[in-house]
Amino acid sequence: MKFFVDSADIDAITELHDIGLCDGVTTNPSIIAKSGRDFKEVIKEICAITPGHVSAEVVAMDAAKMVEEGRHLRKIADNVCVKLPLTKDGLKACSILSREGVPTNVTLCFSANQALLAAKCGATYISPFIGRLDDLALDGMELIQDIRTIYDNYGFETEILAASIRNINHAKDCALVGADVMTAPPKVIFQMAGHALTDKGLSAFMKDWESTGQSVI
Repeated sequence: MKFFVDSADIDAITELHDIGLCDGVTTNPSIIAKSGRDFKEVIKEICAITPGHVSAEVVAMDAAKMVEEGRHLRKIADNVCVKLPLTKDGLKACSILSREGVPTNVTLCFSANQALLAAKCGATYISPFIGRLDDLALDGMELIQDIRTIYDNYGFETEILAASIRNINHAKDCALVGADVMTAPPKVIFQMAGHALTDKGLSAFMKDWESTGQSVI
């Protein structure tokens, strides 16, 4: 499973990359706005940290403008992945850009039918939003399972990029149902390493070691 970082926090992305837990990055207009920085500068800086895909989202609503923006975004860096909305125009833009060899991430997916259309249009990634479905008392993991079954049935190469990951249980469940990628905030990825018994065991080990008065070096 690939780990994408859902953030524009350069320090956090760099730290996760150095650990080996950043296979790519996802951004959107809201995330960039919170950074308070120039959109293209942030994308360029992130692309220099990781060789993996960095999703940069178009803001146009019509297909022709989306394609124009997508081509412009690709000039920022070779690993830019153009993020498109799951609308009729977004699917049309996805088809055009995909035929040009541009990697695409079709976002705001909330149904298996939408995911099927994105795959037909050649999307590199499909981004079903888990947390937002859970907010409506719907089962986000069931959607991941349905997409996995459909893609496997027909050999679609589109990767399932589980998005709107809110907690470590979301991360675990996405791995269990076969998502290809998950994108999560740095806080959630760091939390995955934690466990009370790990902390307790380490504390006991260190206490016993200190009692020996020895040194490794």
